[in-house]
Amino acid sequence: MTSPAHPLPVDPLAIPAKGLLALFGPTAVGKTEVALALAERLRAVGMRPVAVSADALQVYAGLEKLTGVARPAERARLEHRLVSFVPLDATFSVGQYAGLAHAEIDELLAAGETPLVVGGTGLYLRAALADLDLRPLPPDEVRERWEAALVADGPEALHERLARRAPWAAAGIDPRDRHRLVRAHSLLDLGELEPPDGPSRLWTAETRHPTRLVGLIRDRDELYERIDARVLAMVADGAVEQVRSAAAAGASATARKALGFEELLCGDVAGMQRRTRNFARRQLTWMRKLAGVELLDLTGRTAEQAADELLARPAPAAAAA
Repeated sequence: MTSPAHPLPVDPLAIPAKGLLALFGPTAVGKTEVALALAERLRAVGMRPVAVSADALQVYAGLEKLTGVARPAERARLEHRLVSFVPLDATFSVGQYAGLAHAEIDELLAAGETPLVVGGTGLYLRAALADLDLRPLPPDEVRERWEAALVADGPEALHERLARRAPWAAAGIDPRDRHRLVRAHSLLDLGELEPPDGPSRLWTAETRHPTRLVGLIRDRDELYERIDARVLAMVADGAVEQVRSAAAAGASATARKALGFEELLCGDVAGMQRRTRNFARRQLTWMRKLAGVELLDLTGRTAEQAADELLARPAPAAAAA
């Protein structure tokens, strides 16, 4: 798609001065489509947008079909950074990501370009936007005790225990996410995991640069239909073969956390759809924690219509500060 012949109406305050725009939303809500539409409109008024991914699994080279990385044709329309650069057998952490994201964003702003931070991993989004006070690793003896419980009882049992100890923490963790379950129990033992109504060192309103944070939402039935259709499209595009190839290549434990990796490895397409819908619910929960988030409803609308609405109104006062 080419840029419009005439610049579309863009409020001069739609993007904070010397700042950025961040798009967050659940899987299959339409983040890439909206980012492309926004980029087209920003270029029409002389701006130079570049997307910076805030997704924990799109960093892996060799899982693009499974993780939904923008396709080559889409990346030709909008440059995407921090995607497909980590080897499959490597582990990768939010701390590593934060340093890379800060460097990318700072470089873009210094060059007069406009970063569009796009992602659905809440922790990675905050890591890109803010200087986070990340908790230190629990002592070995605490972690090892919960790892032993994981081996003995299984992840689902640990998730049930976490739901009894801290339901607000369990709500944001996949019952099969072994690493996060062990970490959550360990941090609870140390008194380092705060409830959502307490002071948070993670979901801070302070950002490194002026930021307009937009949360993309849809009617739940429409979202779930898009998720199911997206999974089928991934399978038709060769995601099963890609997962098998990644497993044979020794994909790391963190790479295997990609939604649908284990399900597609054993041919359970319906299981991937179900897990993805559950994950989308948790993403919507995370969205409510994002300080200063501005919601944009995509239900029954095109990405172009949503982009026009967003750019026709000024950013909230906090973002423009």
